[in-house]
Amino acid sequence: MSNLDTLTRLQALTRAIAREEVMPRFKRVTAGKKLDGSLFTEADLASQAALAAQLPQIAPYPVLGEEMTVAEQQALWDANPDGLWVVDPIDGTTNFVHGLPYFAVSVALMRQGRSVLGAVYLPVLDEMFAAAAGEGAWLNGEKIGHGEAPAALADTVAVVEPKYLGGRLPTRVVCVAPFGSLRNYGASTIDWCYLAAGRFDLMLHGAQRLWDYAAGALIAQEAGCALGTLHGRDYWGDTIWARSAVAARNEALFEPWFHWVEQNR
Repeated sequence: MSNLDTLTRLQALTRAIAREEVMPRFKRVTAGKKLDGSLFTEADLASQAALAAQLPQIAPYPVLGEEMTVAEQQALWDANPDGLWVVDPIDGTTNFVHGLPYFAVSVALMRQGRSVLGAVYLPVLDEMFAAAAGEGAWLNGEKIGHGEAPAALADTVAVVEPKYLGGRLPTRVVCVAPFGSLRNYGASTIDWCYLAAGRFDLMLHGAQRLWDYAAGALIAQEAGCALGTLHGRDYWGDTIWARSAVAARNEALFEPWFHWVEQNR
C-alpha cells in the first residue's frame, strides 16, 4: 500500500474516532489532573484506546499515546525505530473541558525519528489537515502551502507559547517583538496546521512534547514552512521529548525571525 493510500485510511479513522469518541463528550465531561498538572478526561482515554486498537490495522506498528506513562512512552520509542504511531487523543484538552472549540485529534506515523504521515482533525470545524513526507500537505483534500505571505515581519501574525521559553524571551515577545499581532490558543497541533495554511505567519514555542509536533510539524514542513528550534536549524535532529519550535511560513520570513529570537533570548 502506498503512503497516500495509507494516509487516506488514516484520515478516515481519525475523523471517525473524533466523531464517535470525542464529540459526544464535548461539554459533558469533567477533568482530572495528571502529575504534571495538565488535564485529562474520559474522552482523552476513550479516543486513545480506540486509536490504539485500530491504527495497527492500517499499518502494523505499536501506538504511543499522550495518556501513557513516561516509562511506557520511552520504552515504545526505544523499541520501534522502524515504525511507531504517535497520537494525541485530544490536543487542547483545557479548551475541550471549557467548551472552547479549539481542539483536535492528532496522529502521526514516525520512522527513524521522523514523521512520514500525519493527520490532524478539528472536529468542531470539520477540518482535516494531512501530509505525507515528500508528497505535500492538504486541508480537506485540497493542497495547501506556498501561498502569498507578508513581506515584512511587521505585517505578520505570530502564534507564541511563552510558558517554556525561559530567559528574556517571554517578556520580549510581548513588549518589543517585531511581528504585527500575537496569538495563543492552547493547542500546538493546530498551531502547526494554521501555520501551514497561512493563518499564522510565525511560530515560537519553548518545549513541545512528541505528540504535539509529530503530525503538525510534518504538515507545516510539507506546506513549505521553514522549521528550526531554539538550539538551531536542524528541527528533526533536536531533542525528542521537549522540542522547541521556531518556524515561519517560508524561508524569507524565517531568517529574520530566527535571527530576532537568537538575539533576544
